Amino acid sequence: MDAKEISLSEKKVKPVVDMLNDYLANYHIHYQKLRGCHWNIKGQNFFTLHVKFEELYTNAQLTIDEIAERVLTLGKPPHSRFEDYIKESTIKEINTIGMSDMAMVDEVLADMAKLIEIERDLLEASDTAGDDGTNDMVNRFMQFKEKTNWMLRSFAGKK
Repeated sequence: MDAKEISLSEKKVKPVVDMLNDYLANYHIHYQKLRGCHWNIKGQNFFTLHVKFEELYTNAQLTIDEIAERVLTLGKPPHSRFEDYIKESTIKEINTIGMSDMAMVDEVLADMAKLIEIERDLLEASDTAGDDGTNDMVNRFMQFKEKTNWMLRSFAGKK
């Protein structure tokens, strides 16, 4: 399979594929951070955040699969090694053991802000490449994060 089989120019879509693989790397680190927050949450907000972090990591897992499948649809292999995720991700790993509940929320918010930034860049690149499929997919992911960002900021009492 290659991009031309779905009426896309390989030359135009190559930057999109590279960006999708970077996006995939960032999402994997974000996913693992959500798992750590879910496993290690303590305090007054345990019941609320334990459930929310599980909802978010479940969504992230599905998103990761869609991103990887889009890379394959465009004719390239997706990154699949943690070594690549860690090397290419701008989102960094953290140790969630002993972290306060609100510090966890702040980390998730920071990750989402970074992912939204990547998504906006991907929307621009996929538009330039005429890649409506990637554009539609990324737009759905961004809308989910924008709403979740608002909800977590409200939960944390932030503007």
